[in-house]
Amino acid sequence: MAQKPSIPKGTRDFTAEEMAKRNYIFDTIHDVFRLYGFRQIETPAMENLSTLMGKYGDEGDRLLFKILNSGDFLNGVDRSLIDNNETTRLAAKICEKGLRYDLTVPFARFVVQHRNDLQMPFKRFQIQPVWRADRPQKGRYREFYQCDADVVGSESLYSEVELLQLIDEVFARLGIRITIKVNNRKVLAGIAEVIGVPDKLVDITVAIDKIDKIGIDKVNDELAERGLSAGAIAALQPILAISGSLDERLDSLAGILAGNEIGQKGIEELRFVTRTTVALGLRAELDLDVSLARGLNYYTGTIIEVKARDVEIGSITGGGRYDNLTGVFGLPGLSGVGISFGADRIYDVLNSLDLYPAGTSAASKIIFANFGEKEALTSLKAIHALRKACIPAELYPDTAKMKKQIGYADAMNIPFVGIIGESEMADGTITLKDLTSGEQQQLTIDQLISRLS
Repeated sequence: MAQKPSIPKGTRDFTAEEMAKRNYIFDTIHDVFRLYGFRQIETPAMENLSTLMGKYGDEGDRLLFKILNSGDFLNGVDRSLIDNNETTRLAAKICEKGLRYDLTVPFARFVVQHRNDLQMPFKRFQIQPVWRADRPQKGRYREFYQCDADVVGSESLYSEVELLQLIDEVFARLGIRITIKVNNRKVLAGIAEVIGVPDKLVDITVAIDKIDKIGIDKVNDELAERGLSAGAIAALQPILAISGSLDERLDSLAGILAGNEIGQKGIEELRFVTRTTVALGLRAELDLDVSLARGLNYYTGTIIEVKARDVEIGSITGGGRYDNLTGVFGLPGLSGVGISFGADRIYDVLNSLDLYPAGTSAASKIIFANFGEKEALTSLKAIHALRKACIPAELYPDTAKMKKQIGYADAMNIPFVGIIGESEMADGTITLKDLTSGEQQQLTIDQLISRLS
C-alpha cells in the first residue's frame, strides 16, 4: 500500500473555505494599507544569503532556511569541512541563497537597489510568505504570511503615530480586541548603561524579550549565562517591575535614566508617540512594556508589538524604527519605520473567536437550480446579468432533484437559490429562495440585482 502523502511540519494546506477566511484578512489589511497611502511591491521568495545573514542576530541566523546550490554542490568543497563536521563553514560554501526570514531586510535591499527610482519618503506595503526553521508549535509556523507596511526616508515620529492608527483600524475592522505594547530601543540602551553593562545590550534584549514566555527567574538565569554580573541583574529588576499608568511608568523611567542622554532621548520619543496617538483617538489599549525588545538587532527607536486580549497566542503584529538597516547595503543615513501583521496568527485568533462575517466562505451569493437545457440557458442569461453587476453567481451544472441542489447550496454556504422553471420563463421572472429564512420572492432580473446588491 502506498504511503499516505504529507507536508513538512510547520506548514499547512488551506481548503477553499479556509482560503476564503484568509482572503478576508488579506483584503481587510490591504484596504487599510491603501487607505493610509501605502503602495504595494513584491520581492523574490529567495535572497542571496549575504543579504540575509547577520541582520537578525545569532538566533535569527540559525533559523534561516538555506538553499543548496544547483548541480554538484559539493564540487570543489574542502572535504575536511565534512569530516570535521564544520557545518557553518560548509553551509557557506554550498548554499549561496536562502528563503527570506522576513520582509523587512529584503525591503531594505530593494530600497538600496532601486533608490534612484524611488521618491522619498517611500511608503510601501507587501503581503507575501516568509520562512523560518523554527520548532513548530501552536501559533508558530515554519511557513507563514506577513503583511508589512514601512515608511523610509523620514525620521518624523508622525510615521510611528500613523502606523499605530493603522494597526488600530485593521483590528477594529476585524473585530479583535488588542493591546498595543510600545517601547524604545534607546531606552533599552540607556538601561544597559545605567546598570553598568553597555556592551551587553544585545544580550539583555534577547533575554528580557522572553519574560512573557519563560518568566523572570529563567530570564535572570539566561542573563547570568550571558555574562551579566549579579549586581547588574539585581539593578535590572526594579526597572522591569515598574508599574502604574503609561504616563506614570514613563515618569519612573525618566527618573531612573536621569542624566543618561540616549535613555532620555528614548523617553522623549515615547512621550511624543503615545501622547499624540492617544490625542487622535485609539480604540485599542496602549501600553508601555519595558521588557519589549523583539529580539532583532536592527531596531534603533520605537518598538511595537500587538497582543490579542481574548486569545492566548503570541504577537500578532510587531515592528519598529530602524535607522541603520540600509547602511549595510551601502546606503547609510536612511531612516525607516515599519510594522508587520502576522496573518496566520490573526487567522487563528479569528477562528478561536468566530469573528468572521456571515457568508465569508461562500464563493457565490446565488446559485441557480438546473431543471433542463431550456431552463439552464435562461438561467445563464440571468447569471450573466448578475455578474455584470458584480454579484457572484453560478449554475448548478447537472439536472438533479431540487433537494440535492438545495443541499449543495447549503453545504457551500450559498445564501440564495435562483429558480427558473416553466412558469418563470413564461412571465420573465425569477423565484428567489432565501435559504436562511426559507422565504421565496418572485422578482424581475432588475429587482433581483437590486435585492442582492
